[in-house]
Amino acid sequence: MEVAPIDPDDPDVRLLVSELDAALAAITGDSGAASFDANDVRGPRALFLIARAEDGAPVGCGALRPLDADVGEIKRMYARPGSGAGTLLLAALEAQARDLGYREVRLSTHRINVRAVDFYRRHGYREAPAWGKYVGKAVSVCLGKPLSRGA
Repeated sequence: MEVAPIDPDDPDVRLLVSELDAALAAITGDSGAASFDANDVRGPRALFLIARAEDGAPVGCGALRPLDADVGEIKRMYARPGSGAGTLLLAALEAQARDLGYREVRLSTHRINVRAVDFYRRHGYREAPAWGKYVGKAVSVCLGKPLSRGA
């Protein structure tokens, strides 16, 4: 499997994001699309990644944008079920965040999305202070992970 930067308007990304939107809508009643602006991942210290299977098929994606000078926010993280892309994508986003000088990464998801919450917890994410539109939203859980410099 290969992970590489890509523009968020690429047709393969649009396909994956439409799958993500449908999955989130089925689980939470909200696709999450309103919480993402592609321009946020085209600027400095930001990026969008795609994971491709050995045959080149798109199997997952994820984005990183600045939340503040020390914290990067992971957005639009998705892996096709059974692809194995989730762990690889998350590690790649964390490595990119570290390389871009972030000390921590954070994300928000719906509490009801137990599969996602459990995935992030298994990878070292813990509850973090809410920010922006997530402040006071009981349906959301904000998670964060410090980035070690030597990893």
